[in-house]
Amino acid sequence: MRGNMGNMQGMMKQMQKMQKQIEETQEVLNQTEYVGAAANDLVMITMTGDKKVVDVKVKVEAVDPDDVEMLQDLILMATNDALEKVETDQTAKLGKFAKGMPGF
Repeated sequence: MRGNMGNMQGMMKQMQKMQKQIEETQEVLNQTEYVGAAANDLVMITMTGDKKVVDVKVKVEAVDPDDVEMLQDLILMATNDALEKVETDQTAKLGKFAKGMPGF
């Protein structure tokens, strides 16, 4: 019986260590900036890992008063590109923790 308690305590310590590593990794990801771009960088969106847009850059060549819809599409494309980069990085960096958890 005593052996099981030692195993349980060891597993709890491992889980606490893993939780701390996950939190630290998430904090680093949240502070990382990701740049999404569209149409050869005519529109660039910068967002942090916690998915907050912190900068939008639009080159003058992207601005056509007769075609506002194109600019809107470029902004959407750049935003989605940045989001995809955030999610890819998070999956790569946080996914390793799932492998060490029971049931994964």
